[in-house]
Amino acid sequence: MARSKKQPEEKKRKGLDVNAEIAGAGTVLEQGITDTLETNYMPYAMSVIVSRAIPEIDGLKPSHRKLLFSMYKSGLLGSDRKKSASIVGDAMKLNPHGDAAIYDTMVRLARGNEALLHPYVDSKGNFGKMYSKNMAYAAARYTEAKLEPICKEFFADIDKDTVDFVPNYDNTMMEPTLLPTSFPNILTNVNLGIAVGMASSICSFNLEEVCTTTIELMKNPAHDILSTLKAPDFPGGGFVIYNAQELEKIYKTGRGSVKVRAKYAYDKSENCIDITEIPYTATIEAIIDKVIELVKAGKIKEISDIRDESDLGGLKITIDLRRGADPDKLMQKLFKMTALEDNFPCNFNILIGTTPKVMGVGEILEEWTAFRRECVRRRTYYTLSNLKDKLHLLRGLEAILLDIDKAIKIVRETEEEAMVIPNLMIGFGIDEIQAEYVAEIRLRNLNREYIIKRTDEIARLQEEIYDLEDIVNSRRRIDKIIISELEAVVKKYAKPRKTQIEYNATEYVEEPEQIPDYPVNLFFTKDGYFKKITPQSLRMSSDHKLKTDDEIICHLETTNSIELLFFTDKHQVYKAKASDFEDHKASILGDYIPAKLSMDENEKAICMVATSDYSGHIMLFFENGKAAKIPMSAFETKSNRKKLTAAYSDKSPLIALFSAKEDREYVIRSSAGRYLIVHSGSVALKTSRSTQGVAAMSLKKNHRVEKVELLAEDRFANPNRYRTKNIPAAGSTLASADAGEQLTF
Repeated sequence: MARSKKQPEEKKRKGLDVNAEIAGAGTVLEQGITDTLETNYMPYAMSVIVSRAIPEIDGLKPSHRKLLFSMYKSGLLGSDRKKSASIVGDAMKLNPHGDAAIYDTMVRLARGNEALLHPYVDSKGNFGKMYSKNMAYAAARYTEAKLEPICKEFFADIDKDTVDFVPNYDNTMMEPTLLPTSFPNILTNVNLGIAVGMASSICSFNLEEVCTTTIELMKNPAHDILSTLKAPDFPGGGFVIYNAQELEKIYKTGRGSVKVRAKYAYDKSENCIDITEIPYTATIEAIIDKVIELVKAGKIKEISDIRDESDLGGLKITIDLRRGADPDKLMQKLFKMTALEDNFPCNFNILIGTTPKVMGVGEILEEWTAFRRECVRRRTYYTLSNLKDKLHLLRGLEAILLDIDKAIKIVRETEEEAMVIPNLMIGFGIDEIQAEYVAEIRLRNLNREYIIKRTDEIARLQEEIYDLEDIVNSRRRIDKIIISELEAVVKKYAKPRKTQIEYNATEYVEEPEQIPDYPVNLFFTKDGYFKKITPQSLRMSSDHKLKTDDEIICHLETTNSIELLFFTDKHQVYKAKASDFEDHKASILGDYIPAKLSMDENEKAICMVATSDYSGHIMLFFENGKAAKIPMSAFETKSNRKKLTAAYSDKSPLIALFSAKEDREYVIRSSAGRYLIVHSGSVALKTSRSTQGVAAMSLKKNHRVEKVELLAEDRFANPNRYRTKNIPAAGSTLASADAGEQLTF
């Protein structure tokens, strides 16, 4: 409050009108959500789509293009390297997004990062590795870079009006809207981008295959692309799992996925597997973490150790095997369970003009060919215009060849300098440009020999001009030039495939685990301890070791292949197999189930159920007098899930749980001392595990169910006294004949 009292005084000291109100202050304006999106969000979305995330037909995003062009203007094509920090500073003249963003872009384009099949930046220093999250790149002040030789194919014709130029963000220099690439760069390097409401994911292909396919399509639009463009080629190597149908879909629609596997070798002397190439979408750390997780979960038992041995020689993941392990079978298993086999999602979304468009390979190459035709035509027209201008000047020289003395006389006798050009124009019948050119000739060159040599060029220039005019007007000749340039690119920059093609890949088929089946006795205690004891061991010693106040609440004679369900006090079920447990002796405590099955904190196992085929049902009795009958099949899962949540109702505490193949009779005892015999056939079967069931025993206020047990034949002298035709029922108090022998549970 004190602060608010001082505000008027401060305003008076500053000469402000205390009573004046700001126009519109406090007014709430209503604006439709669609109007807000159109005026505020749409410009941002369009900026991200058009100017940031989606590549264009030259294969570059704006950030790539600005960086490469600034490096070209700095003279880094064919020169010595320059400090990366200086390069970043130069690039900020075109790309005002901060030095960190620019350097990140340059790192990915660099040879040292190994993210591209054909890098654009020749790097020196630590540029990190695309396949490792932990191998961070050095700061810009420590590294150096220049343009790779392949960038000559981007800038060779850029000064010949092949592409449009626009002002940069502060209107101090011009920059190209596209680079006139002489080969389909859009398909030779991986390009990923996430825009607003759309994304782009372009895989890389082998340069020679792309250029060959382009040439064949230019010659024959009906060419079978799959015959020359075999499959994607990734900088990380590995193996592409060949799928002709999927590749045809990608080539036709621009959408689909490519499956890539790691490359490995088995070292018999060391009994280890060396993985040297991994899928482009995977990282070393993700693979190692997943393998460790699988080993800890017991899903993979053949591995004793895994480590990263990558160094200056390249990527290397080493897996040490246990004795007797089959390396090929293990790798098949790892391919299925880890990123050692991964899918590269293809979404060939490219900006054509300013419109994003998803295209197949054929359509992309058609668009690139049209773009390149225009570049060649503009380049040819630029050269043609220069030659015509030169020819025009030489025509002026040819005119004064007739009388050099006359030209000298006109210049000498002209009194005013400004009249030299007009007098030459009048004297020889030439235009102002020709006269200006003649007037600028040095005195030493005003001899017949010089002029004749220059004018001899006229015939050659005319032939070149006729030839260039024919090129400009002939699509066939332009295509011939493009094809010859593509062939030259292949000759200079083609490389063998890094990613090999696997035509007959074997898929991992999980073999059913061979579980040794033999008779066992299973014991489960009140405190959650479990023992699996063979009959022979049990005959030798049947005295169980138990904790103080603990007792055995479940004993089953079954086989080692039986499946077990452990119900907990947190309404969950944990599934296991008897074969997952070691054989015990009666003289030990056994396995503590909450720890063995990694139960939640403070969670306790309260009941064990065994099944071999999930037939029959489970009866649950709750403290509030309700009973639920659930089919055992409700706990069966197709996947190998080990934990089921919401396994039974949490509306009332669970008193007892029984599994049975057929309906049976149960005795319920309440805290009021009443007993009720309920036949499970009178309880409707519910498919939902979390059902509350139906009311079985009517309870008075403040009373509850205390105990439930199976009805034994000699439990009651007259069992009908406690039976009822319909439930719920209150039950009966003990008859005098039954009162002498209390029920035991």
